[in-house]
Amino acid sequence: MTQAILDTLHDVMTSPWIYLALFALAMLDGFFPVVPAETSVITAGVFAASTGAPNLALVIVVAAVGAFAGDHISYAIGRATNNRLRGGRRSGKAFAWAERALAERGGLVLVVARYIPGGRTACTLTMGAVAYPRRSFALFDGGATVAWALYSALIGYVGGAAFENDPVKGLLLGLGIALSITAVVEAVRHVRRRRTAGKRAAVLVGARD
Repeated sequence: MTQAILDTLHDVMTSPWIYLALFALAMLDGFFPVVPAETSVITAGVFAASTGAPNLALVIVVAAVGAFAGDHISYAIGRATNNRLRGGRRSGKAFAWAERALAERGGLVLVVARYIPGGRTACTLTMGAVAYPRRSFALFDGGATVAWALYSALIGYVGGAAFENDPVKGLLLGLGIALSITAVVEAVRHVRRRRTAGKRAAVLVGARD
């Protein structure tokens, strides 16, 4: 069974259509985050190291370009639904928070959001909805998507190189590294939120006194 799966994956990864598939998955992931784009790029990186195909550089390029296109589609959706999303009280508060975050951190919010589950789509939609400048969005998104493609492909490549004769173990290692990094990012965000909440509470208490 395992060998059959490996043979199928090998056939897929050595096909010239793999680059179009990676582009499409990365693009769809920009506005439909249930698509396994990151897993696909990691898998491609594993096979690039263990079998030599697909070409690692092309994997990085098509993944970055696909993600860039998908993020801009998400941004456009946000711009188109701007007034509708702002209609409710709760959504209005969310947009107010987003505008403050963008004012404080600018496009760096977009760079960090790519490594947060679901964060990339929420961020690109919000940036479109609050009419964040398109040129600045494209600049930061270009850096974010290239970094994401490099990160995903190289994690897979490291796993594939570590288990050159066993792509399954290489894939598991690559996915394990990606999950560990995500867990660390989430833990840091949680700690920072608690610290920020604590400081705000202390300021409010001090103001009342």
